Amino acid sequence: MDADTVNRELSIARKSIGWWQRQGWIEGDPTIGIERRPAPPDRTKALTQNQIAALWRLDVALREKTQRKMLYESAARADEVLCLNVEDLYPQDKRGRITAKGGATEWIHWQSGTAQLLPCLIARRTRGPLFLTDRKAPAGTPTLDVCPETGRARLSYRRAGEIFEENTRLLANPLASPEDIEDLDGWTLHRLRHSALTHDAEDGTSTPMLLARSRHASVCSLERYARPGVDSVTRHVAERDPAARRRT
Repeated sequence: MDADTVNRELSIARKSIGWWQRQGWIEGDPTIGIERRPAPPDRTKALTQNQIAALWRLDVALREKTQRKMLYESAARADEVLCLNVEDLYPQDKRGRITAKGGATEWIHWQSGTAQLLPCLIARRTRGPLFLTDRKAPAGTPTLDVCPETGRARLSYRRAGEIFEENTRLLANPLASPEDIEDLDGWTLHRLRHSALTHDAEDGTSTPMLLARSRHASVCSLERYARPGVDSVTRHVAERDPAARRRT
């Protein structure tokens, strides 16, 4: 397992062990001596504005259009958005209620792009998962993950990620030919959140607002997202180039 997975599982185990100790069920801590693994630096890169524009031009289903617009406009985590129910939405305020890490109730906010697509996606549904699979839910699917009005299941993070990766292979590899598409890697859903926060930082959004948008508790957690991209640095250098200013 990678370092992030190991550290997450170790943290969960230690929280459980602490609770068991307080209940008097166990005395020792079997994780003593297990060290957290050093996590590698986050190499995720933000997509450029042109890449985002190309993404919006893809001919995909309404579900995918709405999901991707919401992820980018809200800068929310993909698993949070996929766990949304219709009754969690407040369309008039362009916001939705989510359950964040640790079980806290928080809010995500979107813009007009998502707002225009949501009514068509929801149709007449009043409850149940917002993003649904194309087929009826198989037997044994948890009730909370089944739409009571259509019988379809909640779209999983794994499937949403697969579709996004497949749809973006040629965008991620613009010099490749369509015949090679099966051997290419596309983008991950997380890059939409990363890109949204990076673009906000490039546009001069304040640190408090970036923290509110990302819902991070510290600036340190935000730093990996708030790095200007290559296009932004290029513009910055050009704007401060005396020769370039003289030409304009």
